[in-house]
Amino acid sequence: MQLYEQNIASFSSKLAACKKKRSNIAWLRFAVFIVTIVIAFSGWITSHLIWATVIIAGIACFLYIVSLDANLKQNMINLERLIRINKDEIATLGGDFYHRPDGKIYEPAAHSYAQDLDIFGTASIYQYINRCTAEQSCQLLAQRLLNPMEKTIILQTQKGVKELAPKVEWRQQFQAYGMENPVSVNTENKIVNWLQEPFVFRQSYWRLICYLVPLFTLSCVALYVADVIQWSLLSLIVFVCFVISTLLSKKIEVTYMLLSKTVTEITTLFAQLNHLEAEPFHNDVISKLKINIESKSNHKASVEINRLTAILNRFDMRLNVFAFFFLNTFLLWDLWQMLALNRWKEKNSQAVPNWFNAISEAEVLSSLAALSFNQPTWCFPEIAEQHFTLHGEDIGHPLIDSAKRVDNSFNLEGTAKVSLITGSNMGGKSTFLRSIGVNVVLALMGAPVCAKSFSISPVRLMSSMRIADNLAENTSTFYAELKKLQQIIEAVNRNEKIFILLDEILRGTNSLDRHTGSKALIKQLIKQNAVAFIATHDVELTVLKNEYPNAIANYHFDVQVDKNDELYFDFKLKEGVCKSMNASILMKKIGIEMG
Repeated sequence: MQLYEQNIASFSSKLAACKKKRSNIAWLRFAVFIVTIVIAFSGWITSHLIWATVIIAGIACFLYIVSLDANLKQNMINLERLIRINKDEIATLGGDFYHRPDGKIYEPAAHSYAQDLDIFGTASIYQYINRCTAEQSCQLLAQRLLNPMEKTIILQTQKGVKELAPKVEWRQQFQAYGMENPVSVNTENKIVNWLQEPFVFRQSYWRLICYLVPLFTLSCVALYVADVIQWSLLSLIVFVCFVISTLLSKKIEVTYMLLSKTVTEITTLFAQLNHLEAEPFHNDVISKLKINIESKSNHKASVEINRLTAILNRFDMRLNVFAFFFLNTFLLWDLWQMLALNRWKEKNSQAVPNWFNAISEAEVLSSLAALSFNQPTWCFPEIAEQHFTLHGEDIGHPLIDSAKRVDNSFNLEGTAKVSLITGSNMGGKSTFLRSIGVNVVLALMGAPVCAKSFSISPVRLMSSMRIADNLAENTSTFYAELKKLQQIIEAVNRNEKIFILLDEILRGTNSLDRHTGSKALIKQLIKQNAVAFIATHDVELTVLKNEYPNAIANYHFDVQVDKNDELYFDFKLKEGVCKSMNASILMKKIGIEMG
């Protein structure tokens, strides 16, 4: 937090200096304007050459000062974004991150763990770690949270995150560039669709026409000025050229409309890629990104994007009616830009998709790096080979404040293992399951995890913890849970490498059926060599350990009751079966006469 506060102070000081400098520039610009006007309309300079020189110098000086002011304004906007980023990091460290996009739009209607582990939504993992600006980056982050990666990719990602974590200044500037005009999927689709379209005006004679027509039209104007040809002839020539240029422009209009209004986002793409190219990196994942964004001619992506921006800006001059008439009639302006686009497309068509991918990958890595930097006590997990492996020391839930969080250690190795966790209400069973699940998700996307040490084998996580009915599908809570359990059973029967988290299974039916069904399910999981954590109030299930001593382990969270019937929870996981329950005490407190 101290670094962020220092950054805010530094950026605020620079912002104040820019404001003062911009104020001085405004006065200087006003002075130059007044002096130029006075000179222009005064008669004390008798020499026309000197008068014209002074006026031109005044205009040039004025325009230069305007450009300085524009640069200062852009610098101030950038500083304001950096201040906002650092304030946001401080708020996040204080537990206030609910204003960020929650990623709910990326949550599938049915997923094996997303709803149970609060991956999306308010106070979610996505909301907590996301620092992405581009729409593609947000989508990629969501995909990484929903789908575990292969071991090699996880380890490469870890290296990238470790290198980026201390590069706070670079990461924040990269984020600030992305905030200006966030790159969208729509813009990417426009450019990709254009790249896939057949070339227009590709024949070599069109380039010759681009030289001959302006030479002809401007020569005719010169001949008219020299009184060699009459106005009527020049008018006819201009009219014919105007008709021809208009017909050509109509064919070009399709391309222009496809690429219109993309310049602002392309400018953002340029700024981010230029920032990425300028920074030296030593890990494979980012180094490969930098190689992949080079064009066919090995030009930097930022250079090529700058050229595309320049072409599109020149294209936009056609929006001015008078400029459109003159530029197209006399110079075939649209055709010139179309030929320039053709050359650009031919050179960069293979590299363009990599540019958007590079931004997405870099922003996701930067988000995970921010998480790593903000949580220096968290560890990068080891990815074990043997299925199933889970070793964790001081595992905690990432979204619980460290001052209030109670961490627990847990070790499990091998298959055909079921850990039964009993305990009283509010004792910590569900939180422990979610802590394990969330950290597994983070580990398998290459992120640091909330633990002192952590080791996990590549696995597919499946859970049934938070069940809700569905009125639209006329589905009861019990049937909704059965559907989730069916998916888990089918995956187990396919011998998939899965890790199962279950909280109070079959809660929607009577106690006898619940016990009978739970018992049968546990036996089936063991038979199919599955691995599961099951939190339950049904302590009678724990006697299964007698039948399966090597497969079942009993753990519990207990509660202490003082002489005033006040409850105390230590939220520590212990071996064995819970002996103290608090439901009767809680019911008594609300007025139920327990007898």
